[in-house]
Amino acid sequence: MKQAPSPKLRPTVWDGLVAALVLALAIGTAVLFYGNLGHGDQLTAVITHRGETVETVVLSTLQEEKTVHIDGEYHLTIALSPDGVRVTESDCPGQDCLHTGTIRRRGQSIICLPEQVVIRLEGSGNGPDLVLG
Repeated sequence: MKQAPSPKLRPTVWDGLVAALVLALAIGTAVLFYGNLGHGDQLTAVITHRGETVETVVLSTLQEEKTVHIDGEYHLTIALSPDGVRVTESDCPGQDCLHTGTIRRRGQSIICLPEQVVIRLEGSGNGPDLVLG
């Protein structure tokens, strides 16, 4: 038994317009959402050591990189700049604080458990309260 040939499906101008509209909406939504992350925020780095606040620095006011040293059972060197905060040196075991890298967004943190140091970024603005991923 012979089957009838399938009809030729060819895109029309309307198909192209619908695809272009969907693409434009997706790009516009991405620009509105992701283009505004971190802008308008005044990031503040709060460094605590064993539950006591050691330093509070507004990152946008820094003209050059600032270094904070934490001395206790272990030694940590923390670099603060308008671009973010990172731990540059640590002699604690595991060195997870070094491997965290640079944090740049409100809500991110670096934690050194052996020395009980917490570095967190706080900010004001209308950015997202939480960033997953």
